[in-house]
Amino acid sequence: MRVFTSSICTAALAFSSALAFAAQPDSVPLIPREILFGNPERIGVQISPDGERVSFIAPVNDVLNVWVAPLDDLDSAFPITGDDDRGIRQYFWMPNGTHIVYLQDRGGDENWRAYSVNLESGEEVDLTPFEGTRATIVNVSEDSPDVLAIGLNDRDRRYHDVYLINAESGERKLLFENPRFAGVTVDDSMRVRMVSEMNTDGSTSYHLVRNDEILPFQTIPYEDAMTTNFAGLDRKGENVFAVDSRGRNLSALTVTNLETGASKVIFEGTKSDVAGAMVNPITSEVEAVATSYLRTEWTVLSPKVAKDLAYLRTLDDGELNVSSRSLDDSKWIVSFRRDNGPTAFFFYDRAAGNARKLFTSSSKLEGLPLATMHPIEVPSRDGLTLTGYLTLPVWSDTDGDATPSGPLPMVLLVHGGPWARDSWGFNPYHQWLANRGYAVLSVNFRGSTGLGKAFVNAGDGEWADSMHNDLLDAVDWAIARGVADKDRVAIMGGSYGGYAALAGMTFTPEVFAAGISIVGPSNLITLLESVPPYWAPMVELFAKRVADKRTPEGRRKLRDMSPLTHVDEIVRPLLIGQGANDPRVKQAESDQIVHAMQKKGLPVTYVLFPDEGHGFAKPENNIAFNSVVEAFLARHIGGRVEPISDEIESSSAIIISKGELDLPAEEVGWGDAAVGAAPASAPAQGAEFERIAFEDLDPQLQDYAMQMLDQVDTIPVEMLAMVLPDAIRQAKAALNQAPPAEKPLLQYLIGELQDRLDAVKK
Repeated sequence: MRVFTSSICTAALAFSSALAFAAQPDSVPLIPREILFGNPERIGVQISPDGERVSFIAPVNDVLNVWVAPLDDLDSAFPITGDDDRGIRQYFWMPNGTHIVYLQDRGGDENWRAYSVNLESGEEVDLTPFEGTRATIVNVSEDSPDVLAIGLNDRDRRYHDVYLINAESGERKLLFENPRFAGVTVDDSMRVRMVSEMNTDGSTSYHLVRNDEILPFQTIPYEDAMTTNFAGLDRKGENVFAVDSRGRNLSALTVTNLETGASKVIFEGTKSDVAGAMVNPITSEVEAVATSYLRTEWTVLSPKVAKDLAYLRTLDDGELNVSSRSLDDSKWIVSFRRDNGPTAFFFYDRAAGNARKLFTSSSKLEGLPLATMHPIEVPSRDGLTLTGYLTLPVWSDTDGDATPSGPLPMVLLVHGGPWARDSWGFNPYHQWLANRGYAVLSVNFRGSTGLGKAFVNAGDGEWADSMHNDLLDAVDWAIARGVADKDRVAIMGGSYGGYAALAGMTFTPEVFAAGISIVGPSNLITLLESVPPYWAPMVELFAKRVADKRTPEGRRKLRDMSPLTHVDEIVRPLLIGQGANDPRVKQAESDQIVHAMQKKGLPVTYVLFPDEGHGFAKPENNIAFNSVVEAFLARHIGGRVEPISDEIESSSAIIISKGELDLPAEEVGWGDAAVGAAPASAPAQGAEFERIAFEDLDPQLQDYAMQMLDQVDTIPVEMLAMVLPDAIRQAKAALNQAPPAEKPLLQYLIGELQDRLDAVKK
């Protein structure tokens, strides 16, 4: 009966969509931004280790927290965390079932801390109470149900040592002091078994750890390094699973014996890499494998779950995922992802052979005129096939053939990474923009992952060339098919997508009528010279796959690929959004291109969020920025608009420049309150320090100091007054947290930077 009821709901949604398709724009209501970009009602659903309780993330006073409820009484759910700021998005159960551990950063700085909550007492313990330190979860095992292996870079900001930390007391014990490795693998007996490092030739070496000895195991050559990864050990710690592209184009799922090195292929796809696997939590048997070319498809390998998965597929027509399993594997949490509706969550009792629906991620989405996301293939100019996704306004495509009745204004939405990919499923940006009257196109340009090593490697060194050409080819495809009006195409994206938007406005300014860059780098030299210390093991990755900032030739290439270099070419409107605490793409990346545009009299809108990092985590900030995006797009390529109410006022948004927009907020310009705003958690900026002379530094620190000051001296003089105050502030904040061995370097640099700032002011 429950299955029948689910089918009725599906049919009702389909009927509702059919009515919407037949409608005209004026009769299709604007879907409020608050519904699309506000907090979900429930996500992150997990079952407890004993299978008796369910946990999920849901709002408390508009901030996401972790809730727990008995499986048979969801109405008695209660929050077990009390975050009142950014919201919690990562958590897991300890195997003993008595504690839940969650991760949280401050102001978007990505220095994650791990917190443990005792479910009986409610007591919370900060397991990693170290300022300026980033915690990573290395392993959790039922063989050691009270402790977890956590990586911490408190000793050396570049590398993560591994500690065993008790979830109840917070007591920690050093398991592995990391001299140089990018990755550390710990087995279920909490022994370090494998470490990995990136080499200067772009390859990755894996080593075994035996009796405190580090022994060579396997080296993955450069051409396979992005598409081959040892992913985890089996329960006994005898074999390691991997996605492996060596000897083939598509990454297969393999298993390798640690003692003999013998390897065998478990599964290999035909059109895309292995994208996921169901592994039995007791036996480590691989039961099913996922691939994702245009849509995610599961191939069943074990007859033990064939009946389960066949039954589950009858519950819903969304993409199936078994997201959580009890320790004895008798109870599952299953989700179904849709493109035009919320994710549905079910509880499945394997012994009873039945399932019941728990809830959806957002009941507010149900019954709305949401659009279909069409998987597409686009040919590139040099013969590659680019996968992607197209969403159209519901009134424009009455026959569902992914072709509108006439050309539409279009937004090219570019994913970040770039070593990532776009996938099918509910995307609030696609739904929002389509509802406003735009065609929305996302394309997996070369360099995107999941589609084979040849496709990833084709992006090497091509940020401003072939990768950008792929985006242009997608635009041409949309114009040729009658999807897009060639004079009304905007480009929008975040992170690498933000770079792509800036590149579109500078390298090919005649193609795009407007651009929107969110935390996008404008200068690839300063981007690579300001990455966090824990990215140090990845220096070789960027050197080989982008350009090497350490060589004159590499710096020339980085400069040529940087939108800032070509700012004179911008002729169309640009909107930029930035988090002040972004540890990856620093605020200076946005500041410098905005400043350069203003100096040349070019219109630019710039919105800064002082309490955000690499993206906008707080719903009120995301909604505020998108209200500006909506007004910007409507002005420049002509879509529908939900009027801005108090969204900007209700957020932390600082409007540094309105550009050509008439926004209901004050423009503050480059005042002290706007530029270089410190996160709320930062130490006092005016901390006193003792200046260190250059000759008092040891030779290695002298080398570091010279390299850093050389970087500063590449900044144009007119930019120094804007950049140096933030650099000094960050150095002083780091000084309060730095290990003793690093303090002299920071003391010397602060003095030198202050001298340069004083000279500029004079």
